[in-house]
Order: sequence, then C-alpha cells, then structure tokens
Amino acid sequence: MATVLAGGRLACLNPLEVQTGELWVEHGLIRGEGDISQAEPVDCSGCLVVPGNACAHTHLYSTLARGMPAPPRAPRNFPEILELVWWRLDRALDEHSIRSSALVGTLDALRSGTTSLVDHHASPEWIDGSLDVLADSIGEAGARSIVCYEVTDRGGPARRDAGLRENERFIRDNARPLARGMVGAHASFTLEDGTLDALASMSGRTGTGVHIHVAEDVFDEEDSLRRSGKRVAGRLQSAGILGDSSIAAHGVHLQPGELETLRSSRTWLVHNCRSNMNNSVGRAPVLHFGARSALGTDGIDGDMFAESRTAYFRAREDSLGAHAEQFTDFLARGAQLVGNAFGLPLGSLQPGAVADVVVLEYEPPTPLTSDNLAWHWMFAFDAGMVRDVMVGGEWVIRNRAFVAVDEEKIRAEAREQARQLWQRMESL
Repeated sequence: MATVLAGGRLACLNPLEVQTGELWVEHGLIRGEGDISQAEPVDCSGCLVVPGNACAHTHLYSTLARGMPAPPRAPRNFPEILELVWWRLDRALDEHSIRSSALVGTLDALRSGTTSLVDHHASPEWIDGSLDVLADSIGEAGARSIVCYEVTDRGGPARRDAGLRENERFIRDNARPLARGMVGAHASFTLEDGTLDALASMSGRTGTGVHIHVAEDVFDEEDSLRRSGKRVAGRLQSAGILGDSSIAAHGVHLQPGELETLRSSRTWLVHNCRSNMNNSVGRAPVLHFGARSALGTDGIDGDMFAESRTAYFRAREDSLGAHAEQFTDFLARGAQLVGNAFGLPLGSLQPGAVADVVVLEYEPPTPLTSDNLAWHWMFAFDAGMVRDVMVGGEWVIRNRAFVAVDEEKIRAEAREQARQLWQRMESL
C-alpha cells in the first residue's frame, strides 16, 4: 500500500528547494501522485519533510566511550590521544560490545534524522565476523550503512592480515539490502608500503574504494615524509589508494597541492569539525575541499544537524566568505556518496528516489523559501525537531517512538556493556 505524507512542506538540499505538496511513497521509492483512496495518509501539518541525513565518517564503537574513566595520564598530543584512549578502547571490544555500541549509536543517529552511516570499525581482539555484527546491528536498528574494518600494521602481521580478510570476506559475501562494504585502512602513519599495496589490490579486485584517515594530525604528514619523501596525499596516490569510490577523512593538514591531488583523483573528502576541535588537531581547509566533499562526526554522535551547524560557525569564524549553502551542500553530497555505493538515488524527494525521509516539526517564525532554506537550517534546525523517520519506505520512527525495536532494552544493555568494556580497558 502506498503512503502519502500530506499537509506539510517538502524541502531538499540539492538543489535547495522548498515547496508545498504531498509526498507519495510506494515499494520503497518516492513516486508521483496517485489515488488518495489507495494510500495510507500521514498528517504532516506544521512539519517539514526532508531527505534523511548521511554521516559520511563515524566510529560507532565510540558510543560506549561517553563518560568512560580518564586515561592513565592526560594525553599531550594527538598520537597520545590514540594510544591512551582510542587504542585502549578498541582493544577491549568484543562481540557483545560491538553489537551494543552499534545498536544504541544507530538509535541516536536515527533520532537525529540520520538514516545512513558510513562506519570505520576497529576491534583488534575480535576481528573475524566483526563487520557482520556491525552491519546486522545497524540494520536491526533500521538504518542504512557502509562498513569497513580498519586495517593497520600497529598490531603486527597476523592482525593486519585478519583485517584484510575481514574486509574482503564481507564485501564478497554481504547480501544485506541496507548494508554495503568498503576496504578500510587506519592512516598512512600506521601502514607499511606492502600493506598499502595489499589494500589497493583489494580495492581493485572488489570494485570498492578505500576508507582511510588522511592528514588528521600533522604527525601523519611528518611520518609520510620520513617514509616516502612525499606528503600523505602523494604517498596514497602513488600506492593506488585514492579514487572516486575512496573516502579520505579529516584532511586537516592537507596543503594546496595535496588538495588538488585528492580533487583530481575524485576521492571523497569528509570534514569532521567537532572531532577536530575536540582533539585540537587544527582547522581543516574545508572551503577548499571541492565538489566531492561531505560531513562526518568521527564517532562524536550521529547528529548531522549539530555537525553541519558547528562546521558552518567554525568556518564563519575564520572567514565571512563562508556561507550556509556551502554546508547544506556538504550534507547533500553525503547522501550522494552513500547513494553511489548502493547504486541508488538518495538525498532527493523526486519521483524514483529511495524513500529515506525525515519529518521535522518546524513552524518557522519567518518566511521559509528555497532561497533561505540553508539559513533556517544553520540557525534553527536541530535533532529535537525529528518526529518521524522512514528508511527504504519503512517507518523506523513514528511520532517519536521506534516502530520495530525495544529502545529501552537496547539502552539498558548498552549501559551494562559499557560498564564491562570500561573494566576491560582498565586492565590493559
């Protein structure tokens, strides 16, 4: 049976457009108008109907890090943040904590109007099958995902090879309608030349891109120069890692020539503003990222309203040349990135697009038009407006309640899993 969302306004980010009308959904897709007597009506009076947001780089395992005990000593720089915090956390992950963090992190994302998550996973003590647990949990919660395992040399050859196998196995065997796989890699500074070659070869065999952290901290650039005489983008380009299906996350310390290398290779660049601020790694040259750029949260949460607004205001602090439309464009491109991986049109309300849709309760205090939608977005929109969420034509949230999962049970389990995870971290 078709569903018709009636009585509200429809808003898209690419192109920026606001119009009054009905949105028809049938067989998982947005369609043209039909016979109202043959459709389930959903009253959207006083609401704005928008495509679901996409988070183009995240780490769902960090959901269970919120409020965790402090590290043995205060980190003095970014490498120490990794060593004392995140690499202790990922070593303590097991099957149950992977599942719980993915489930509860996805619930939070969906409540924020984010329907697609591009996850970059690491659990060096529990690698085999980790992507199945991750993708199944995200799908159980109701979201769309692209997942990969973070290959690195920091744990030795056995773990490196296990990570390579996990990526290729998942890409080859996955048949989930809401999940896709990529080749995952940590960062240039934890990858030997031979491992980069193996990652590039797998990318070619599987027809998928590589998802990797790039120049998040100046240390990554310094290490690449020591190893190869090239800055990070040059090293990755020479290794065959870059390309139109690959994702370079962060890019904080990319120089103009490196940005051109990434742009000319058509690699996706993903800005993670709040994470960069939290880790004090610097200010990314985000206004020069180019046309294939998107926004991620790096595991802070799944709230792309908060991420886009922070990114806008941070850029505006640097330059009055930053405009709201640039950051709604970033969000629109995130949906394009995910849509490319699925081979489906996402991020649109046009007939034929996939029905990943969010209903926002928003009665604007001023006129809302196609010309000023981006400014309403940056100065007003937040996750608290999310009333309903649909993914692939199926309701995930209706009237602020999850349709098919027990949210209270999932959150209670997450608290217990976090307690156990923190105990294991303390023993490392």
